[in-house]
Amino acid sequence: MKKVFKRIGILLLIIFVGIQFIPTTKNESDAVLPSDFIKTFKPPENIKNLLINSCYDCHSNNTKYPLYNKMQPVSGFLESHIKRAKTELNFSEFGDYSNRKKKSKLKSILSQIKDDKMPLPSYMLMHKESILSKSDKLDIEKWLTELEQSTISYE
Repeated sequence: MKKVFKRIGILLLIIFVGIQFIPTTKNESDAVLPSDFIKTFKPPENIKNLLINSCYDCHSNNTKYPLYNKMQPVSGFLESHIKRAKTELNFSEFGDYSNRKKKSKLKSILSQIKDDKMPLPSYMLMHKESILSKSDKLDIEKWLTELEQSTISYE
């Protein structure tokens, strides 16, 4: 029985070492596009910092990767998560959205924050700086509501 567990352990170790050679595509870019949400809408500094700390790693074209991202299967999991997040909302391309889509996304951002769905609890667990206080949420909600009502008209 010991030999079976030893062989299973060796096999698992070989698999673990082997998957480290599977490359992942990193979501990294030094460019800040003209269509970036922050460039487009110029939020106040406190809102800008809250968005960058709580949203931009998953919802933009430039993720600041933690050290543990260098190891598979974590790397693959993070990349698939970021890819899904960017299909839902990409702050780097927000300015290129149609006005109708911008309004829709702003409403969605507001409801996600109000309902405590974003940032994800799993993300906040590893990124304490992303946690939004009640006051932070109210500031973001107020600013986004004003933005949605005042600057974006339907096409």
